[in-house]
Amino acid sequence: MKNAVSDRIDYIESSDGEDDGDEEEQGKVSADGNDDGSDGSDSSSADSPRRSRPSSYSTTWPQSYRQSIDIYSSVTPPTIGFLGTPTLSRLGSSFLANSFRGRHTPDAISSLLKPFFPTPPAEEEQQQRKSSHTLLPPQIPTRRPSHRTAREEHRLSKASSGDLPDTARHCSYAQSVFNGVNVLCGVGMLSAPYSIKEGGWLGLFILIIFGVLAFYTGILLRRCLESEPGLETYPDIGQAAFGQYGRIIVSIILYLELYACCVEYIILDSDNLSSLFPNAHLDIAGIHLNAHLLFGVLITLIVLPSTWVRDFSMISYISAGGVIASVLVVACLFWLGLVDNIGYKNEGSLINLSGISIAIGLYGYSYSGHAVFPNIYSSLKKKSEFPAVLFTSFAISTLLFAGVAVIGSMLFGDATQSQFTLDMPHEFVVSKIAVWTTVVNPITKYSLTLAPMALSLEELMPKDQQKSHWYSIVIRTALTISTLLVAMSVPFFGLVMALVGSSLTMLLALILPCICFLSIARRKATWPQVCICAFILLVGVISSALGTSSAVSKIADSLNS
Repeated sequence: MKNAVSDRIDYIESSDGEDDGDEEEQGKVSADGNDDGSDGSDSSSADSPRRSRPSSYSTTWPQSYRQSIDIYSSVTPPTIGFLGTPTLSRLGSSFLANSFRGRHTPDAISSLLKPFFPTPPAEEEQQQRKSSHTLLPPQIPTRRPSHRTAREEHRLSKASSGDLPDTARHCSYAQSVFNGVNVLCGVGMLSAPYSIKEGGWLGLFILIIFGVLAFYTGILLRRCLESEPGLETYPDIGQAAFGQYGRIIVSIILYLELYACCVEYIILDSDNLSSLFPNAHLDIAGIHLNAHLLFGVLITLIVLPSTWVRDFSMISYISAGGVIASVLVVACLFWLGLVDNIGYKNEGSLINLSGISIAIGLYGYSYSGHAVFPNIYSSLKKKSEFPAVLFTSFAISTLLFAGVAVIGSMLFGDATQSQFTLDMPHEFVVSKIAVWTTVVNPITKYSLTLAPMALSLEELMPKDQQKSHWYSIVIRTALTISTLLVAMSVPFFGLVMALVGSSLTMLLALILPCICFLSIARRKATWPQVCICAFILLVGVISSALGTSSAVSKIADSLNS
């Protein structure tokens, strides 16, 4: 008990030192959404036998989740954005290359982070010298104090273990908003006009409702992270709420959603390239590959070598431009309607009950960012700014999604396809820019999306085989080929997105945050919180059931037709 209390004190002192006046206490579950907690939970790790000790969160599968999701979500290093101090510039240059070596990277996965091909000893020694000069700030001779505070001891212990200083992991408000928008404004925006076609114009209210509920559940995830020290990721929250089985179940759902994103990437590129080159085909060994199959195989061959890479520094910089790519595609759509003036169509019903369940899944998919929100919170410099970061990210994403939905529906009407890039006339330059941007963007993100799953599977190998890079190549190649097979088996972009949004995203964005919060908070949760969580659970379960059943039914009908 004494050790637990001392660990808690060290955790609080080390976390509030860099927050510039951020006085929220760790280990409290607030009775409302405010920054200050009112109910203490100092015994939160002791009053529930299902919860694990904080030290076990980084030693239980998947151990690589925090580092791999940081890279996937492009948690921006200090050199990107608005920080320009010399020390941070030195740190930032190698931050992404060393992101997998975070403060909780255990020895079990250290072998998973080495280059695939061995480096000559002389070159390796030279790289180590260069890395040490790059990572470490210049040492300034100072007098050694006669005694060290607990905060200094904490920092020295982290430095001795090879971890980066806290400032290298802290993101500003603007950087965190950038990361949040980068996660939310993904390929789901391409189906925004299609969602109005399926659900009608009043379906936009579903988008707003889901946005409000998803914002609240994001705040609940923050409260779960603050319930006890050591919680940093979504699987950590599942473990704190329901023990080891909770961690495993949450991790599997998270990885399934990432896997579905990889499938969507292949379908997306195959659809757009086949629309540009509809007559492309290939006959080989008696097998006929039409344009859709041919480009699906071609995209898979292009992204396959990038999945073998373990230093994702360059790829993560490129994929961080996902926000720019999304804005560019949206700008092309608006240019097509406002400048090129292809004409507007007064079509579409006010509400379409037969397709509203598909629209529910599409709207739900647009808020599939909860897997990353805990990582953004853990990397945020001022933790009290997290609600503002969430609100800004959701506001920007919702406005972009609604704007695309409205302008796309007005331009293409009832002829709207599952991706508005397929509806854009190819004779216009902006249409070609939008299509090729849509094609290139998933290629840069594929390997980063696949990496968390691959690393988690590599952790399950025996330790003596984890050092073999060929096992990693086999695992990543098998995952990539499997996404191709699934994509070519169900090549329906909109319906697959609706299925993922109704099943997996509803679980991660609405259902699981409420369940985990109620399990962790227990009696500390107020009646308003319990009622709101009950309402969100009701909405999430009903939406998930309706959307999943409709998506599966329409996919089956499309396969049989």
